[in-house]
Amino acid sequence: MTSCTRIVQGLWQTENSSQGVDMERFGRSWDLIKACFGVLRDDKELLLFPVLSGIATLLVLATFALPMLFARVFEYGLMPFNLIIVFLFYLCQYAVIFFFNSALVGAALIRLRGGSPTFSDGIAVARRNIGPILGYAAIAATVGMLLKMKGKRGGFAADMVRSVAGMAWTLSTFLVVPVLVSRKLGPIDAIKESALLLKKTWGENLIGTAGLWLGFGIISFVYVLLSLALVFGAASLSSALAIALAIVLALGLVLIGILKSAISAIYAAVLYRYAADGQAPDGFDARQLELAFGRK
Repeated sequence: MTSCTRIVQGLWQTENSSQGVDMERFGRSWDLIKACFGVLRDDKELLLFPVLSGIATLLVLATFALPMLFARVFEYGLMPFNLIIVFLFYLCQYAVIFFFNSALVGAALIRLRGGSPTFSDGIAVARRNIGPILGYAAIAATVGMLLKMKGKRGGFAADMVRSVAGMAWTLSTFLVVPVLVSRKLGPIDAIKESALLLKKTWGENLIGTAGLWLGFGIISFVYVLLSLALVFGAASLSSALAIALAIVLALGLVLIGILKSAISAIYAAVLYRYAADGQAPDGFDARQLELAFGRK
């Protein structure tokens, strides 16, 4: 947990010591994102993985939520049996997400090594690593439950501790999936390796990842504002037109989410290749990666 704390401290120090070059760094991040889009442009099949992941997670949600709703499982609070149900829900959700994310990262790594992956190639990578994926899903489900559980004491301070712990967990496990699909490691060793690689390459400077998140956040925010304006404008003409437009625009928002998932996975694959080998994958500038990720 010490290395996770150092990562969070590095992020805080970066935000307070680099205000003069933020625009330059975000510009480099944008160049990297465009390079990731280039990978996606060459292999459009990669978009199938986040699409299937989204569909599968909705099915898992329906499988658990509907029976629990009708059976009033949580009517009397979180009893021990209910906690088991919640854990199983988390486990299934994480297992589905990590499976398709592993398939996407596996296919992206094939492309970054100069290959030409297919959809079946990605699925094959995930199937070969199903054991470590399920183990990692169990760990993530446990951590997720612990981070979301609220005790009767602690108040704001406890919430802050959980928030920091959640951020540290997210950062330290950013490269777990690429590690799992690339090396014969168990989930615990993969988590340790992810934290080590993160610290080695860009633990002191996370502006590249922040740029990715911020970029899609801004795109989504602007898209939602424009969509609301269009729907309200259409409502003044026809309610049917407003409903139809709202459905179309909602699908557009889903598409943005799919693109974000795909680009994030490719971004992680690129970072892993750079962290593990010290070399930029095909189509990526080594100096650009060095500057964006703060490698020393």
